[in-house]
Amino acid sequence: MRWLTEDDLSRIYGQPAAPATAKVADHLTPDYRAFIERARFCVLSTVGPEGTDASPRGDDGPVSTVLDPVTLAIPDWRGTDRIDSLRNIARDDRVSLMFMVRGSGNVIRVNGRARLTDDAGLCDRLARKGVRPRCVIVVKLGEVYFQCARAVIRSELWSGKDDSDGLPTPGRILAGMTDGEVGGAEYDRDWPARAARTMW
Repeated sequence: MRWLTEDDLSRIYGQPAAPATAKVADHLTPDYRAFIERARFCVLSTVGPEGTDASPRGDDGPVSTVLDPVTLAIPDWRGTDRIDSLRNIARDDRVSLMFMVRGSGNVIRVNGRARLTDDAGLCDRLARKGVRPRCVIVVKLGEVYFQCARAVIRSELWSGKDDSDGLPTPGRILAGMTDGEVGGAEYDRDWPARAARTMW
C-alpha cells in the first residue's frame, strides 16, 4: 500500500470551488450565530500529549452560550469524569467543534482556542435546574463555516430509522472487558435511574 503525500492530495483533489472558501468567517455572523444558538449537540475535538480526543456534548437547550461574536462558553456537565478533553485543553488549547441541529443537513464547524474556568459568575449564568457546572470551556473562535451536507444525507442521520437493534449494551461491553467483574445486566438495568439522578 502506498501512502499519499500532500502533493498527491493536491493532484487528486485540485482546488476547492469558490463556495468552499467564501463560507469561512472569523467571527459569528448572524446566520452562524442563529445555527449555533439552536444546536443542542456538538462534538468537541482536542489534542494533547497522548493524542487526540473527540467528546460528545449535549444539553436540553443550547449546548453553548455565545458570549460575544468570537467567544463561546460550554458548560461541562456530568459524564464519566475521565476528563480527557479537559486535560487536553489545559495542556494544548487547540480545539474544534462540530455543531448539529436535529433535522438539519448542515453541520457548523468551529476551530479555535479554548481555556477552562470555574468563574463563579459564569458558572452561575450557565446553571441548569439549580446545578452549576464544575467548570466551563471558553472557546475563542478562529474560524467558523458550514460543512457540506452530503455526509448527513448519505448516512440518513435524521431519517428516524433505528439501527440500534442487537447492538451490545454498555453493561455487556464492560463485562466482556473485565471477565464479568464490572458491568453486566445489573449495570444496564440500573443505568437509566442513575443517569436521571446525575444528569446535571
